[in-house]
Amino acid sequence: MTADRPLLNRRLAEFGTTIFAEMSQLAVETGAINLGQGFPDTDGPAPVLEAARRAIAEGRGNQYPPGPGIPELRRAVAAHREHWYGLVYDPDREVLVTAGATEAIAAAMLALLEPGDEVIALEPYYDSYAACIAMAGARRVPVTLRPVGDRFVLDLDELRDAVTPRTRLILLNTPHNPTGAVLPPEQLAEIARLCVERDLLAVTDEVYEHLVFDGAVHQSLASLPGMRERTVAISSAGKTFSVTGWKVGWVCASPALTTAVRTAKQFLTYVSAGPFQYAVAEALALPDAYFTAFTADLQAKRDLLAAALADAGFGVMRTQGTYFLTADIRPLGLPGPEGADGEAFCRALPHRAGVVAIPSQVFYDHRAAGAPYVRFAFCKRPEVLAEAASRLKALAH
Repeated sequence: MTADRPLLNRRLAEFGTTIFAEMSQLAVETGAINLGQGFPDTDGPAPVLEAARRAIAEGRGNQYPPGPGIPELRRAVAAHREHWYGLVYDPDREVLVTAGATEAIAAAMLALLEPGDEVIALEPYYDSYAACIAMAGARRVPVTLRPVGDRFVLDLDELRDAVTPRTRLILLNTPHNPTGAVLPPEQLAEIARLCVERDLLAVTDEVYEHLVFDGAVHQSLASLPGMRERTVAISSAGKTFSVTGWKVGWVCASPALTTAVRTAKQFLTYVSAGPFQYAVAEALALPDAYFTAFTADLQAKRDLLAAALADAGFGVMRTQGTYFLTADIRPLGLPGPEGADGEAFCRALPHRAGVVAIPSQVFYDHRAAGAPYVRFAFCKRPEVLAEAASRLKALAH
């Protein structure tokens, strides 16, 4: 070990402890309600939980499952994609099971990028995107979703201008975490045309595919002309079935792309979540009524928290999907840094009101663009949200 060389390699030097760990620890220390990290506080559907117990009891998946994932789950994923999006995938050659969507994204970046390649991602973005791109030796190019009225909007001209000869792929997240934006069909069509014109790959993070509200509809980019063969579509079970700890995700792509991602993935976890794979296979076959009821329940929770934030004096941004609401802290009129700086506000909020949120600026390269915004998770029991609403009223006085 040399004294003059940092232990952490330069690609990861900008990344430290995640804001989620910091704010969750603050919640524990203060007894605050944690509306920061995006995980439910209830378990998933009883039949799905029972399927996992049954798989363990019957000895299915307790040892290493097949590298690509168990056949039952790969067939279920393919059937799910066909049912919801009309996309047909060969479960043996075009579906890969991963340790959650995060590993799928990491494997895709490692497999498809060369050092010096550029990756366009919609900013603000899920924090692992930047780290995965960095580990691949590539360069991230953010295109910022900007507030227009009460929603965040993509500027297609800005996206097109971000493409250079070094651009390898677009990393697209819709429904979008953290803003809750759902890209409309006409914008997806333009993104597809851009990918075809400039011969770009697309990696789509669709983990919130069933968490869409107010009549919005999720459309997979892979379903658009010219995109089936150039898209790595990624999703997972955690958000749709409230089992975020199971870490069961998947990739759907052409044989060549799936093989490339599998080559990287096999040297990450190799395999994971054996018994849970059998349970998720059953979950994906639940009737449409499950997905409809689940979405309606989350929409009601969103509305509850949105009303509470508005009553407390926040500017509330519209969210069409995901677990999250973004709020503007400036209308609160708080003095000093807490009035316009999300990080200062979120560090004070547990002490001031007994609630934890996440400062949106940690999801930006252009941190000033996210400074006045904070993110709240509404995937909690109604009584927890009601108590948080009661506590947040302290900010209105």
